[in-house]
Amino acid sequence: MMCTPKKCGIRFQPPAIILIYDSDVKGKSRQRIMPVRNFSKFSDCSRAAEQLKNNPRHKSYLEQVSLRQLEKLFGFLRGYLQGQSLAEMMEQIQRERTIDPEEDLNKLDDKELAKRKSIMDELFEKNQKKKDDPNFVYDIEVEFPQEEQLLSCGWDTESADEF
Repeated sequence: MMCTPKKCGIRFQPPAIILIYDSDVKGKSRQRIMPVRNFSKFSDCSRAAEQLKNNPRHKSYLEQVSLRQLEKLFGFLRGYLQGQSLAEMMEQIQRERTIDPEEDLNKLDDKELAKRKSIMDELFEKNQKKKDDPNFVYDIEVEFPQEEQLLSCGWDTESADEF
């Protein structure tokens, strides 16, 4: 059975992921409620999202739903269980999903670095222009204005004969 997801959301009481999808068999919009069990305010959202997405009962329905969206929904659930308001949860998730350009990525552990890289990859894919896009131009030449005179370095002025 093939299904096309339209909306994916969360219900807090009792905790469940709700998927609204179009069924190809009957051409109708349907709703699937997937209960969330054994999830607490200390649970790992990415792990819970992977487990739900790989669950044999829900796998065919969640095939086209991104793992990032499921992680975000579990983040909302964790915030609710911690007693945060909706505005606080939205702000926290926004902070987790954005990258600070001033942050030193060399000081992060492997897990956090992989998380930041996946966010950068997702942003790159979203902004990338492909050959099929209507605004795609093959060879773009851009002149950048030079506000300051370029400083030459000493290492690039020496000739190759001195080596």
